[in-house]
Order: sequence, then C-alpha cells, then structure tokens
Amino acid sequence: MLFDTTFLIDFEREVKRSQSGRACAFLTAYRSAPLYVSIISVGEFAEGFDATRQHDCWLCLQHYAVLELNRDIAWRAGQLSRQLRSAGQSIGDNDLWIAATALHHGLSLVTGNTAHFQRINGLPILFY
Repeated sequence: MLFDTTFLIDFEREVKRSQSGRACAFLTAYRSAPLYVSIISVGEFAEGFDATRQHDCWLCLQHYAVLELNRDIAWRAGQLSRQLRSAGQSIGDNDLWIAATALHHGLSLVTGNTAHFQRINGLPILFY
C-alpha cells in the first residue's frame, strides 16, 4: 500500500495527541502489510515541520519505504495528466506523481482525498 500525504498528516496528529483515530485503526487492521510512501509525499509531509523538527519528521516516516521517481513513473504521470486534462478533470501535479507511483508499483493508494484520486482509472484506492 502506498500512503498519501493526507494519511501521514492524520496519523502524525493522532500520535501527537495520543488519540487513536481512523489512521491508527487503519494501520492496526493492516498491521502486516508493507508500508510505502512516495518521495513526493515525503516532501509534502516535511512542509509541516520547521527546521528544528526535521528529526521528528524522519521519525514519523521511519516505518515507510520511500519510493523514488524514475522515467517510467514520469511517463505515466505525463500520460495521466494528458488524459485528465482532456477530460476536463485535472488534478494537482503532486497528486499525479503520487498516483503514477502507485500505478507503476501496482500498489493501492491509501488516502483521505478520494475526490482527486478517484478520477484516475485503474487506481485502487483504500479510504481510511
């Protein structure tokens, strides 16, 4: 499963507040599943931490394998953008890269942002 930034933010908030919620429950239900995150989500997630909390950011992400971008993912992101734009259903560039990463690796996308990602044909989505 590839975890979107919305999930990472919600999980971090739950841990910070010591209050289990949807994100914690999801991880409990899928405790044996491998955890992946796109390098794009790492950048988006890092935005929520100032320079003095960089270590906290890396602690939050320590259980996720980070998937880097490559030429095949770039091609797929470009094709997704083309398809969505021609259908009048464009989404943000970062979401395109995240979706292309999930599709390239054959992973379901775990997200709270179904409005954007459900526009992408063939992308398995798990809403938490």
